[in-house]
Amino acid sequence: MMIKIDAIINEDKMEDVKDALQELQVHGMTISQVMGCGTQMGYKEKVRGYDVDINVLPKVKFEIVVSSQEWARRTVDAICRTAHTGEHGDGKIFVYELMDVVRIRTGEHGPKAVWAADQTE
Repeated sequence: MMIKIDAIINEDKMEDVKDALQELQVHGMTISQVMGCGTQMGYKEKVRGYDVDINVLPKVKFEIVVSSQEWARRTVDAICRTAHTGEHGDGKIFVYELMDVVRIRTGEHGPKAVWAADQTE
């Protein structure tokens, strides 16, 4: 089984979350700068004397693939523990099962396409 975790968090928590995941031995991840809005709905800012609604805020998105529900739970717990401030905008985590993964270079499918051979057994 392969499980994908997408976590969208505040930019200022990126290094803390990355460190927590590395401590947990979760090394394969993709990190992207993204923009989004949720319940906090942004803020107002003066631009050239006019009030402007800034309703799309900068965030960071972690994309992680793990090999079991147990690893998914550990990974989600680490992200929640590290990214939590209790304020609106802490983020969201989406967890879903992957049907397949293909390593383009070799054509390998499934877990072999994600991890080295010794990590898939």
